Amino acid sequence: MRDLSACGSQHRDVLCSGTTMFLFWCLPGFAFALGFFVSPAPRTALWTLSLGFMGILCLLNASRCGRIHCYFTGPFFVLAALASLGYGIGQLPFGPSGWKWIGNITIIGAIMLSTIPEFVFGRYRRSGHDEL
Repeated sequence: MRDLSACGSQHRDVLCSGTTMFLFWCLPGFAFALGFFVSPAPRTALWTLSLGFMGILCLLNASRCGRIHCYFTGPFFVLAALASLGYGIGQLPFGPSGWKWIGNITIIGAIMLSTIPEFVFGRYRRSGHDEL
């Protein structure tokens, strides 16, 4: 069942503040986008750091306020960061199109995992006292 209320968690959600949203997601998102236009070494650094940063912050936000999509995007971004690092240092054999695969899967996955879970389950996880 969808939770249409914020369940009192919205005030703890860093996505609800323009400043923290800009610092924690827009700047790393810009760094990720910049990675498409640089050589592999800086791309490895940009993508690993930006995706890892966003993944860890999503996991923290999920535990802080129960934001549904953060439970999905957090691990996804961490895995994408590890894939970027592994491919960038030559440990993952994704072939000559590896950067395209990582970039495209990251973008499509981020869009899907940011929208579909909240459409299905609502914006925030219900805590035990909210159900009473």
